[in-house]
Amino acid sequence: MTASYAYLYRYSLPFTEPVTLRGRCLRQRDGVLLALKTGDGKHCAWGEIAPLAGLHRETTESAERQIIETLAMHRENGASLMTEGLFPSVRMGLEMAVMNLEASITGRHPFSAPRESALPRVPLNALLMGSTDAVLLRAQASYREGYRAFKLKVGKANAEEAAASVHALHRLFGGDIELRLDANQSMPLDDAISFARTLPKDSVTYIEEPLQQPRDIPEFHAKTGIRAALDETLWQNPGLLGALPPESIGALVLKPNCLGGVAAVLNMVRYAADHNMQAVFSSAFESGISLGFYALLAAATSPRPAACGLDTFRHLQGDLPAIPFHAEGGSLDAAGLYLDTQEVLTTNLSLASVWTL
Repeated sequence: MTASYAYLYRYSLPFTEPVTLRGRCLRQRDGVLLALKTGDGKHCAWGEIAPLAGLHRETTESAERQIIETLAMHRENGASLMTEGLFPSVRMGLEMAVMNLEASITGRHPFSAPRESALPRVPLNALLMGSTDAVLLRAQASYREGYRAFKLKVGKANAEEAAASVHALHRLFGGDIELRLDANQSMPLDDAISFARTLPKDSVTYIEEPLQQPRDIPEFHAKTGIRAALDETLWQNPGLLGALPPESIGALVLKPNCLGGVAAVLNMVRYAADHNMQAVFSSAFESGISLGFYALLAAATSPRPAACGLDTFRHLQGDLPAIPFHAEGGSLDAAGLYLDTQEVLTTNLSLASVWTL
C-alpha cells in the first residue's frame, strides 16, 4: 500500500526568546509539513521540511517550491519522489514521511530489526550559556534533573569567561559529567590554542568546530591534546572528514536535515563507529515531529547512544504533535516519543495545497 494523497502545510512556532544564528536574529521557527495518506484513509504520516536561516542554503520558500515541483512530477509522469538534486531539508522531510507511512502500515518502527530488543534511552546534553554564575546555576539544576552531559558555548569574544566557567564546572563536578565546548568556527588557530591551554587537564571531551579554518584541526590537536568535533564542516566541506586524522576528531555532530537524508546520516554513524568517535545527533530547532524521528534513529544505531543535542524543543513556544516532545530525567524514551509524535494537530497549521498521487 502506498500514499494516495499528499498535503502540504505551513507552520510557524515562536521561539521562547530570540535566537541569533550567524548574525541573524530569529524570532520564530517556520517550516513546511508533508502529510502522506493512504487511499482508505487509515494511515497518515508526516515529514518535516524546515531549513533554518543562517544554517541552510535553501530557504523555506525555495524548499516549498521544490517539494511542489517534486509532487507535480510524480503525479504527472510517475517520477520517483526521491529525485536527484533535492535540497537536504527536502530530502530529509520526504524520507521521514515515506518511512513513517511504511511504519504506520506495517506496525514496525522505521529502524526495527528482527528479534530486536528494547531500544535504549537516549541521554541529552544540557546547553550552558551566559556568565559563570548563570552557567553554574543551570548546570546544578540540570544535574539534579538527571543530566550528565553539558555543552558550553564559547567564542573569541567570551573566551576568558568561558575558561572560568570550565574551571568552575570542573571544581564542582570533576569527572562526574561530560563537558563539551562549542565554538561555532569562531576562533583563529592561535587563539584557540591559547584558550585550550588555559583549561584544566582532561576537563573537556571535545571542542565542537573550534576553528575558523577546520583544516587546521590536526595542528590544534597536536598542540593541545584536545579533540575536535565536526558539525557544519560535515556539509560545508564533506571531503575534509576523510582527510583529517581520526585521532584528532572526538565526535561527529549529526543534523539530519543538513546532511540530506537517512542514508547520509547512517554513513556518518558507521564512520564514527569505525574511528572511535561519538555520533551525536542534533537538530536545527525543528518540531517534535523531527525530534521524535531523530531520537529513534539515535537509539536504533547504538546500544549506548552518545548524549545528543535534541533538547532544542525547550526553545520553542509549543509544538506540533498532539503530545509535545519532552524529556524525563535528562534522557529520552525514543520508542515512546516516536509514537507520541506521529499524531499532529492540524489546528496549528496552515493548509497550503492538496495533491492526488
